[in-house]
Amino acid sequence: MSRREVLRHGAERLRVGLWRGDRSVAYVTPVWEGPPPSGELVRHALRQLADRGVAEVVTGALSSREQQGFLEAGFEVRDQLHLLSHDLERVTSPPADVRLRRAWRGDRPMVLDVDAAAFQDFWRLDDEGLDEALDATPSTRFRVADEQGIAGYAICGRAGQRGYVQRLAVRPDRQRAGVGAALVLDGLHWMRSRRVRRAVVNTQVTNEVALALYLRLGFRLESGGLAVLGRTVEGAPTREHRPTW
Repeated sequence: MSRREVLRHGAERLRVGLWRGDRSVAYVTPVWEGPPPSGELVRHALRQLADRGVAEVVTGALSSREQQGFLEAGFEVRDQLHLLSHDLERVTSPPADVRLRRAWRGDRPMVLDVDAAAFQDFWRLDDEGLDEALDATPSTRFRVADEQGIAGYAICGRAGQRGYVQRLAVRPDRQRAGVGAALVLDGLHWMRSRRVRRAVVNTQVTNEVALALYLRLGFRLESGGLAVLGRTVEGAPTREHRPTW
């Protein structure tokens, strides 16, 4: 069984996968082009995941509209996120003293090391999570700040006229040194050149450093914000009897 797939129930679809490679924890998130999932779809997914031995499920970052079906299926809020948007009318150039380049396949171990240093354990990406971030939108830009080693990286995406700063991580000793700003501005310029009309990004409400960066670069806070939801799964098999994904 694939570690990332789309579950279907009638005409509805829901993306699912393993959370950081842990076979007992899954993430679920709406498909990009689909409507918000219904409670019936989410309950169907929970039954499928329970049969595969999943004991805990978390969602991606959801808007209030996307949360409804999950709340109906017994999910609860696990974390609150700020949602910010940028109209891309004015985007300054990235600072010239930060060397940015396209990420290469061989950069992945260093990129994941930066990610692990920048985020708390629950939010860190593993190799599969990095693939998920890269595959989340039809068009993706994956850039690194190269300072005799990877100082930071950004994954930006585009779906139609909507742009996304999907992941930004900077090594702690290089934070507040222009690396994050350079990576974000590079992504915004890329979006603007492809006629994206609006870019969005989210960050934890406790991450004051990231929030200050995005506000300084011209993002504006959106009302309502986002939330990550989660719940335990009833009826999951014991560890000895869990099927393989």
